[in-house]
Amino acid sequence: MIRRVVRQSKFRHVFGQAVKNDQCYDDIRVSRVTWDSAFCAVNPKFVAIIVEASGGGAFLVLPLQKTGRIDKAYPTVCGHTGPVLDIDWCPHNDHVIASGSEDCTVMVWQIPENGLAAPLSEPVVVLEGHSKRVGIVTWHPTARNVLLSAGCDNLVIIWNVATGEALINLEDMHPDVIFSVCWSRNGSLICTACKDKKVRVIDPRKGKIIAEKDKAHEGARPMRAIFLADGNIFTTGFSRMSERQLALWNPKNMEDPISVHEMDTSNGVLLPFYDPDTNVVYLCGKGDSSIRYFEITDEAPFVHYLNTFSSKEPQRGMGYMPKRGLDVNKCEIARYARFAQVFLLSSDLFQDDLYPDTAGPDPALEAEEWFEGKNGEPILISLKHGYVQGKNRDLKVVKKNLLDNKAPKKVEEPATPQKPASPQLTRKNEVKLEELLREVKSIRDLVTLQDRRITKLEERLAKVGI
Repeated sequence: MIRRVVRQSKFRHVFGQAVKNDQCYDDIRVSRVTWDSAFCAVNPKFVAIIVEASGGGAFLVLPLQKTGRIDKAYPTVCGHTGPVLDIDWCPHNDHVIASGSEDCTVMVWQIPENGLAAPLSEPVVVLEGHSKRVGIVTWHPTARNVLLSAGCDNLVIIWNVATGEALINLEDMHPDVIFSVCWSRNGSLICTACKDKKVRVIDPRKGKIIAEKDKAHEGARPMRAIFLADGNIFTTGFSRMSERQLALWNPKNMEDPISVHEMDTSNGVLLPFYDPDTNVVYLCGKGDSSIRYFEITDEAPFVHYLNTFSSKEPQRGMGYMPKRGLDVNKCEIARYARFAQVFLLSSDLFQDDLYPDTAGPDPALEAEEWFEGKNGEPILISLKHGYVQGKNRDLKVVKKNLLDNKAPKKVEEPATPQKPASPQLTRKNEVKLEELLREVKSIRDLVTLQDRRITKLEERLAKVGI
């Protein structure tokens, strides 16, 4: 007689629960734009939702406690001239959010302490570098003010938001539309899923593809790829027979997957949300009315089904709360804003190992350090007595003088007398300025010359016409 052994897991008692109606957000006109992003982003202070807007793009930002019916006249963030496609809260400042739009720009916004009292149309900085719509924005997990954007021009740009500069351009790596981009745990690598059916692992600072897998999923519908805490890659996509699939890959050997699972034949793209502290992946499909969650372990079959949260309403958008925003006293292990409702995942039992130290809001590195080649693991905080919010500092952007060639100072030297600027350096700037002025003059002369030629040609055409 064969005895069946039930796999031991601390998540066996985890269940999903929709919050009460008075804790929901009602009457929100979620955007109907055809783009497979989550349309929602959550942090411990605010929930942001991309909404329908006439004459441009907009998104709502609501304090978490501002539940109930949302007035149609409620102020929005409305600086884009085209529909907003993606939004992402800064992991190091709960008042800073980035947005990408069909107007080919990325904008970074500072939200007031108590939310919006009036429409916000002036971003802190506008980042321009894409020639087609920007469908992905994602912040670096451990370096302050480092933001990645990806557009339908098949270009990935990494920005230093504090200076408004595009410091890394990853061109000619993707021949088609990029479906997803994800940072590794310490932000040293990114993985991308592309319409050419390839998953790529890229070192952005070296501008080099480290690993890639062709036809990670053979179906024609969009794929998603995310990094796990151990460096493996989790993907969702479609089989040749249009069945939804999930797969686990080792980037050191992507010839064959570690594990592949067939799910169902629904056509909604599966968006994976990952908790690195518990190694649980949550799969949400647009248009689905359920969220499935899986535990990733070192034991076969490696991806273990845990449970499903189901509701009557199909979801049009979803946002995943960072762990520091959970109520540990209620044994919450995850919280989602999903449209149509908010739901919690909690356990019947309180276990210390459900709440290992998690990534806090402090960055491990400054932007300049990361661009110079340093890496830093997330700075962890304890959730034992719940998370106490600190004061967020305002985002300040100081655009660099294009004529200034000096490298940024790395460390402040203690109490050394300041030397006057070297005359040689000033002369260098003067020479550069003269060169630029000469170049401007030659361009102006060229334009004048072309104007004259056009006028002559028009006169000759007029004579021929007569």
